[in-house]
Amino acid sequence: MNHKLGMFGIALLLLTLITGAILAFMAGPTSPLTWILIVILIAVPYVHKKMSTRSFVQWKAEYSVGIDSIDRQHRKLINLINQLVTTVDYSTGDEFEREALAELVDYTKTHFSYEEKLLEDNGYPDFESHKAQHEGMIKKVNEVIAEYGQDRDTAMQNAANYLKEWLINHINGTDKQYSSFLRDKGVQ
Repeated sequence: MNHKLGMFGIALLLLTLITGAILAFMAGPTSPLTWILIVILIAVPYVHKKMSTRSFVQWKAEYSVGIDSIDRQHRKLINLINQLVTTVDYSTGDEFEREALAELVDYTKTHFSYEEKLLEDNGYPDFESHKAQHEGMIKKVNEVIAEYGQDRDTAMQNAANYLKEWLINHINGTDKQYSSFLRDKGVQ
């Protein structure tokens, strides 16, 4: 709901600026007010774009665990999270939000299975703890999905925020802890 109000506010601002610029232009095209309104009108979409991209996760080199297959999967997870954020931010509707969340959860489970098999097959000493973190994350997402029936917008926003924060913290925390272990075992 807050995003809808924000978009309404931007639309209202643009309409006001356009109306003001037209009226100022009619009063005199050499007036500084005319050109100030036009500059502000042109700047609004750029400022909005800059502000809206802050809600997306951008892959950074420091997120790399040094294992190509895992890094590719982490990039895909980030893309799926950003897809979910887009469906939430732009109120694309129940069907698209559910599809985005389902695709993200399914791929997350695939990634966790791959990562856990790699850790288990290579005898990672902290395997059980790592697996428990994965299970805790899936449990939390299932709780958020259960909230969906009560308050769709809040539940989806909570899911997107939780997943963004959890993934980055998990990659930079426990995933980085196993990377040197697996590389020493020859995993690329």
